[in-house]
Amino acid sequence: MAKVTAKKKASEVNKTKRPAPKKTKKTTGATKKAPASRPAAEIGGDKLCFNHAMVYARDVQRALHFYRDLLGFKLVDEFRYEDKPVYARLRAPGGDGTIALHLAGPGTSLASEGVRLYFEIRDLDDFCRKLQAKGFYITQMPRMMPWGWRHAYLNDPDGHEISLYWAGENRMKKTVMRTAEKLESVPAAKGR
Repeated sequence: MAKVTAKKKASEVNKTKRPAPKKTKKTTGATKKAPASRPAAEIGGDKLCFNHAMVYARDVQRALHFYRDLLGFKLVDEFRYEDKPVYARLRAPGGDGTIALHLAGPGTSLASEGVRLYFEIRDLDDFCRKLQAKGFYITQMPRMMPWGWRHAYLNDPDGHEISLYWAGENRMKKTVMRTAEKLESVPAAKGR
């Protein structure tokens, strides 16, 4: 009986040694809330959600070099066959956008007329200069377009058209086309 009493007392002592619950710190003034991410159940749920773009390539390793090493995409997933990548999924360095690179079958046309990939970056001019310094050819250096967005154009190693651009505050606004004369008076959107 003495043993049971000793165990009971030890148990009661352990209960009293538990640390007190942590107190929440009160703050004064406004607090910033982190942007709420969508719950996984919402993604691909009842509403249509864009998932990714598939880009077919003759050489996935070469395409990986372009998208990962030059544009800064992060590798999410890769599938290899005979030690060569035949599929890779990548995430944009800013945001949740993803693309998938897939080995094109023999004799498959890679022509993508009517489709262009768009990637937005605030410091467009500097980003394009860095690409050029790495030896990459840009078909059109950044310039203000009639719809109020600043664009540069290039092609990936398989000829897929790409637009690098900065729309800033105009991105979700209705487009207002400007004439060429008005465009020339609009300053470059450096650092916007």
